[in-house]
Parts: sequence; C-alpha cells; structure tokens
Amino acid sequence: MKRWTHKTPLGKYYTANAQQLLESEFAKKLHGKVNLILTSPPFPLNKKKSYGNFEGEKYKEWFISMAKTFSQLIAKNGSIVIEIGNAWVPGRPVQSLLHLESLIGFVKNPKAKLRLCQQFICYNPSRLPSPAQWVTVKRIRTTDSYTHVWWMAKTDFPKADNRKVLRPYSRSMRKLLERRHYNTGKRPSEHKISEEGFLTDHGGSISPNLLEIEALERNQEVRLPNVFRISNTGSNDFFLRTCRERGVKPHPARMPMGLAGFFIKFLTKPGDLVLDPFAGSNTTGFVAECLGRHWISIEIRETYAQQSMIRFEDPILTAKGGILS
Repeated sequence: MKRWTHKTPLGKYYTANAQQLLESEFAKKLHGKVNLILTSPPFPLNKKKSYGNFEGEKYKEWFISMAKTFSQLIAKNGSIVIEIGNAWVPGRPVQSLLHLESLIGFVKNPKAKLRLCQQFICYNPSRLPSPAQWVTVKRIRTTDSYTHVWWMAKTDFPKADNRKVLRPYSRSMRKLLERRHYNTGKRPSEHKISEEGFLTDHGGSISPNLLEIEALERNQEVRLPNVFRISNTGSNDFFLRTCRERGVKPHPARMPMGLAGFFIKFLTKPGDLVLDPFAGSNTTGFVAECLGRHWISIEIRETYAQQSMIRFEDPILTAKGGILS
C-alpha cells in the first residue's frame, strides 16, 4: 500500500514497496513519461543491513526482473542510470561476480529491450576502508573505493548533452587558447592534429566517464565537472548538521549529490521527470528540485522520509538561481 509522505512544488515522496507500486495501476499513468530513472538500489550484499537489501541469487533474480518495469516507465528517449557497489564472497577475500551478473542480466533482459549506452566509474576517496576484515585487519586487500554506474536506454540515441556537464579546462589548455597556436601535424599514434582544431573555446572540456566525487590528488588542479560543486556546498553540511541536531541517524548509503547532479544535467532538461525507486534520504529528488526537474521518489522505509523532509528545509533551495543552475 502506497502513501505519499511529503511533496514539494516539483515532486512527491512515496513510502511503498517500489516493485509493487511500479507494477500497479498507479504506475500505468507514468508509462513512457519518465525521462530519467536514477537510482542506487540495495547493493547485492551477502549480509543484511539495516536499510534493507537482497542476498545472493535472489538479488540477481529480483534485479533482472525490474528491467521490464523500468523500460515501460521511461520515455522513448529516456534513460536509466543505476549505481551499484561491489559484492564479496562471504568469509573470503574474493570478489563476487554477483553485481556484474545482475547488471548484465538487467541489460540483456529480453522483455526490456535495453542497451548499455556507457559505463561509468564513481570514485570516492573518502569511502571507509572496506571490506574491513581484509583491508584493515588482515591487510591483504586494498580499499574498495569505487562503484559502477551503468547508463542504459531503449534507443541508441537517448536525450543527452555533454555540454551541460563540462569541466574546467586545464592550465595548459587555457594557455593554448591564449597564445592561439600549438604543435600540429601527425602524432606517433598516427592521429593528424589540424592547425585550428583546438582553438575553439567550448567553455570547458568533455567530462570523462571516471567520475571523481573529490579530486584524485590533493595537490592537483581541481577539474571536476561544474555540477560537482554541489558536493562541496553547504547542502551537505546542512543535511548532516540538522540530522545530528535532531538525533537522526543519516542513511548509511546516500548517493553523492554530485553524482545525481551530473546525470540529471547530462540526460534531462528543466521540466523533465526524474524517478528514484529506491530513494532513501532522497538525494535524487532534492537535486532534481534544485535543477528545476519534476521528481517522484519511492522508499519502503518511512524512517527515511523524515530525512528527505530535512533536505527540503535547506535554505539554499530558495537562493537565487538555485544550486546548480
């Protein structure tokens, strides 16, 4: 049974079982109208967590079955973006293939007719060393510091514009644009560099598919995509500070706001509809609101609805121009 817990000018947050709700009569009015499904579902863990997750082969079966449901919801040129973490074999310092099998099975589900547009890696140097038994206790593995992000669609050409997620030019590129010349001709790779091919100022360089939540090196020049500045704004501070003040324990697996901002700007336009079926504390809905997108978020645990409401108390939402505009 669904119920909406709170709403904003642009969205609604529902407490419900996502699969049941999205396969009910309620969801039929959304078929073909969702421009982006952006979510971080429960990871394929081998041990139950407080925020809920599936285990082993049951996880894979459940995950693959959701492909048809998601495919029905998205528009013809819409996208599905799923962030998912790594899995480890219980009691062994060996990575499981479960998450990869699940993702591949999701894309290849014949009832969904999806294709993989691109794979991304979300690198977060601030993640705690894990799995702790093998990293900090036995010292025989390195920190698991990234997650997979898969971008899928029903067409080879979903709505997308990488000009919306440019990152600042490097110092060398800025100098090149100032002096208006560079070494041209044929390179050892046999690529031919034209005389004017790099003289157009596009406002920034195209982002790579390695997404850094923070700069890789402390001393290197920060060239994160422009939308990632939300990660370092007061929004994170406001949410965490308010949770502490009210004795609320934040969701332990929150999606980074910079990650949500990147894909919302990259794959949608203002006024589009963004859906997060496993919303947790509702990073997706909050960032969508900041960017002028409509949103629907679904979360099975009502305790996280309170955290979502805290996000929308953030005074930065009323700031002129919003956070990421």
